[in-house]
Order: sequence, then structure tokens, then C-alpha cells
Amino acid sequence: MLDHINLRNILFFDIETVPQQPLFTDMNEELQKLWEYRIHRFKPEETPQNDYFWEKAGVYAEFGKAICISVGFFTQADPATNTYQFRLKCFASHDEHQLLSDFLSMLSRYFDISDKFFLCGHNIKEFDIPFLCRRATILGLSIPQILDVSTARPWEVRHLDTMHLWRFGDYRNYTSLHLLTTVLDVPNPKDDLEGSQVADTYWHQNDLPRIAQYCQQDVVAVARVIQRFKQMPLLSDEQIVYVP
Repeated sequence: MLDHINLRNILFFDIETVPQQPLFTDMNEELQKLWEYRIHRFKPEETPQNDYFWEKAGVYAEFGKAICISVGFFTQADPATNTYQFRLKCFASHDEHQLLSDFLSMLSRYFDISDKFFLCGHNIKEFDIPFLCRRATILGLSIPQILDVSTARPWEVRHLDTMHLWRFGDYRNYTSLHLLTTVLDVPNPKDDLEGSQVADTYWHQNDLPRIAQYCQQDVVAVARVIQRFKQMPLLSDEQIVYVP
């Protein structure tokens, strides 16, 4: 599986997002009305508006923001033994414009060669990539070619989504990364946070470094899943290099 793709041509990434404001009532009145219209079919009647906003706003690009993007890529450490290093870098900031500018500039400079590199993550086709493209557009930032699929033909899209790969053509199936790593016996060290705790960790605890570490662990997990798909030895913790 994926025999035609070189590990060193894949950029693995993951993002973390939160509501733009800690409270529903912190938004302006127009956005409050638009939020209520957007979610009125989904919100249970007994759930307070502030609670539902807190729980769900981070997944909507119109009402959420990106606070962290972690990336990782393989480099060949020893050609003689075909061993690898995995280099991890994290972009994290309260300033979303700066965060996205830094990430998109990195993509444009090093990975925007459409016929060579791939972007890889879990559920990136339905969440991470659309979210980043929408936020970049809202903030007036240019979208690199490798991200922009608006005019691309299906065979030109260079996105590897481990959730879609695991579907094997079954479009009804949703499998979390946690479940996938468990059934594939892939080490997943995410034991500090859960996705539902990210907003609280950001807005109430002001602990962005903790979120960044959590985000990096997802990138490593996805890289190991791809290795399992390719029937390769799994990346060890000693092979991971953290890049400032």
C-alpha cells in the first residue's frame, strides 16, 4: 500500500482550533444571530447557547480560529541502513494571522511543488485543510497551490488522509485516529489532553505550550500509521527531532 510514495515526500500535519471568543455573548450581535441560525437544527433544546457555542464553535471556520499547527517530515539518517529521522516543528500563537502566515510561507517555500510533495493527516480533507483555507481567506492570506483544491482535478490533489485511506472505498465510515492507532497497534502517547479539553486549556488555563505538545503527538501518530500502511518498521521516540 502506498508503495509509489516516498516517505520523504510527505509533510505530516495537524491543527488545533478553538472558538474565537470564550463566550457566545462576546461575539457581536450579527454573528450571534448567524450562529443561532447556523446551528438551530442541531442544538438540543435543553443545552444552553453558551455551552453549545463552547463545545462546537471551534470546528466552524466562521466562528473559530487556529491556534496551533504542527508539522513533521522524514529525513534519511543513514542511507546504508535505510533508517530515518522524523523532524517535528510546531507553529503556535495567539495571533492567528501570524500563525497562518508562518505556516503558509513555509508551505510555499519548501513544499509547494505539486507533482512531488504530499500533505498528510487524519481527516484533513474534511476538516484541517478546509478550515485553514477558509481562515486564510478571511484573514486575507494567499493559499499555496498544494492546499488549494478549488480548481484541481481529483488526480491532481496531493492530500493523503489516513481516515479516507482506512475507509478503502467505504464512504459511510468514520474512524477516529485513536481507534485507528489502537487497532493497528501503533503507539499513541496522547494521554495528557482530549480534543474536548483544548478550548478550556486555551481560554481558561492559557496553556498554549501544552496544546502544542498534544498537537505534535497527533502528527507522530499519523506518521506511524502511514508506516503501518506501507508495512515498514515504526518510528521510535529516539528518531524524533524537535525543531525550534
